Amino acid sequence: MGSFSIWHWLIVLLIVVMVFGTKKLKNMGSDLGGAVKGFKDGMKDGGASAADDKSVAAPAVAEKATIDVEAKTKS
Repeated sequence: MGSFSIWHWLIVLLIVVMVFGTKKLKNMGSDLGGAVKGFKDGMKDGGASAADDKSVAAPAVAEKATIDVEAKTKS
C-alpha cells in the first residue's frame, strides 16, 4: 500500500479532466499562478516597507497601555 504507480495517477488525472473539463482547469491554473505571483510581490513589498516602518513603530510600542477586560459567561 505504498505510493501509487503512474497508472493510478493517470487514471486520477483522466477523471479530474472529465469532471472539470480542460477549460476550467486552465482557468484554475492561471488563477493559481496569478495568486502565487501576487503573494511573492506582496512579500517583497512587505519586507521593504516593514524595514521602513520599524523606526516609526518603535515609539508607539512603548506608549501602549494595558487594558483590563472582564469575560462574561455564555448562558
